[in-house]
Amino acid sequence: MTRLTAGLTLGLTLTRSVLYQAVLVVSVIVYSSLLLIVGPIASEHGLDRLARNWARLNLAALRWICGLHCRVSGLEQLPVETAIVLSKHQSAWDIIALRALLPIRQSWVLKQELMRIPVFGAGLKRLRCIPIDRAAGRRAIVELVREGLRLLQTGRWVIVFPEGTRVIPGCRHPYAIGGAVLAERSGRPVVPIAHNAGCFWGRRSMRKRPGTIDLVIGPTIATAGLTAAQINAAAEEWIETTVASLPGADARACRTDTPPHAA
Repeated sequence: MTRLTAGLTLGLTLTRSVLYQAVLVVSVIVYSSLLLIVGPIASEHGLDRLARNWARLNLAALRWICGLHCRVSGLEQLPVETAIVLSKHQSAWDIIALRALLPIRQSWVLKQELMRIPVFGAGLKRLRCIPIDRAAGRRAIVELVREGLRLLQTGRWVIVFPEGTRVIPGCRHPYAIGGAVLAERSGRPVVPIAHNAGCFWGRRSMRKRPGTIDLVIGPTIATAGLTAAQINAAAEEWIETTVASLPGADARACRTDTPPHAA
């Protein structure tokens, strides 16, 4: 590829990325506003459907505008019963994808700061999220377990990013124990999820590279008789091993915008 061709390709990618970013921002504002407006009168299922529609709209926009597709494997492994999801976190993409692909009744564990964003935070409250203060230590785990047990009993799936932050490809971050403690206390199964989204949409980048993201849903981890530490270790082992086997596992192969030591 000549320097001119490479420059034109980069320019086109950046243009498409900016266009999609505008779609993302507008969609967040519109759907958050809808959640606020219809929240007092809509059913819980109706609000969840709105959130799923938002996610599917954005996945479609990524395909049409950025040429960014996804290939999903393991959907047949999702349990029929309500479960806890422990997922790799590399990009904003995984938030969109999991909302679109997993069972519609979802409650997300997220950082408390997001609830303070005007309009967006108020919309999140309508979706039965579990905001936690990451600096609270043990108190955050107690809150996660208390709210998680209540939501699981109502038939909602609980979605957790155990790393607590987006991690660039080729790097690892310690897995927090909160989601595993919830699994131990509830006896609910754990669904591990791995992907390589960070190779196409970096954790602090607006640039979306065209290609196909691989998302893999792993075998359900039965938690009965296991400690939280054992559950966490099993999920981490499967997720990290699977991520390492996906295309672009090496951060250098992904040419991410953030150097590896920053994770």
